[in-house]
Amino acid sequence: MSESIASAIVVRDLVKTYEVPERNAGLWAAVRSLFQRRVRAVCAVAGVSFTIQPGEVVGFLGPNGAGKTTTLKMLTGLLHPTSGEVRVFGSIPARREPAFLRRITLVMGNRNQLQWDLPALDSFELIRAIYRLPPAEFRATRDELIELLEVGDLVRKPVRNLSLGERMKVEIIGALLHRPQALFLDEPTLGLDVTMQRRIRAFIAEYNRRTGATVLLTSHYMADVEALCRRVIVIHHGQVLFNGPLSALVDQFAAYRQLVVTLAEHGVDLTVFGEIIERDGLRYTLRVPKAMVPALTARLLAEAPVTDLTLEEPPIDDVIEQVFAVGSAKTVHEAAQ
Repeated sequence: MSESIASAIVVRDLVKTYEVPERNAGLWAAVRSLFQRRVRAVCAVAGVSFTIQPGEVVGFLGPNGAGKTTTLKMLTGLLHPTSGEVRVFGSIPARREPAFLRRITLVMGNRNQLQWDLPALDSFELIRAIYRLPPAEFRATRDELIELLEVGDLVRKPVRNLSLGERMKVEIIGALLHRPQALFLDEPTLGLDVTMQRRIRAFIAEYNRRTGATVLLTSHYMADVEALCRRVIVIHHGQVLFNGPLSALVDQFAAYRQLVVTLAEHGVDLTVFGEIIERDGLRYTLRVPKAMVPALTARLLAEAPVTDLTLEEPPIDDVIEQVFAVGSAKTVHEAAQ
């Protein structure tokens, strides 16, 4: 119990299983299914455990169907776990107690909570009434968030007249008006252009800095994760594959590094040192095995007319793909046993 109270989020051996109806094709199969229903169990989350401390911003990563959104819904009380324990600030989310709901928010990039035909300001007033926020406190928070997200002219327009990026901004404001201490963000930059993604990321970072809120973020845009998260939790097939610093993820799963080499002249065969994955004039990017980096670097400097050489980590997207590949291989191996 003491760990649950001290930590913002505690998840132990979390399991969520669904019963999915099954039947064969055809009219008679449909008729039989009315009297004899056949189901199979589908495990969406299979024994997930992790702890998040107050004020942390943690990336929650995995491919489609990995169990990310299901886990977020259990953390916010929208779904009941099949088994295991979940506590957020010491509360059990599934009870949906008012004191708990005032401390959390869930933002889903593909869901709307504001009234479609009304200006965002009107929906904000409705949210104020729902959470019974003191008017002066509400106005101060609202105006601060409007200034941070630069939507002063947009909140007076009907939500249906806003672009996707503009709508996402006002949706985030609506989700934060009650000053939640835990933010569960499910693809908050989904479908946004690069500029709008940067603005949303900057806002989340600033909100975390100002309020000390705990943030659990899922995203398929690795730029979101790199910009906001020092720690990541990676799940695949409902199980945790990795839980630790983002830098450690690269060290553990990246089998190669990138050498960016600038030469003094043309005509040098760099394929003997590694795979050329990019070329721009005399500037080459080589992919080389991680274990061979020291030896290949020494050879390059000794045998080629190098004017500049830089060692880079592989793109985080490539590392995540490698993590998923390892997880899939593990699952296939376990199924074969």
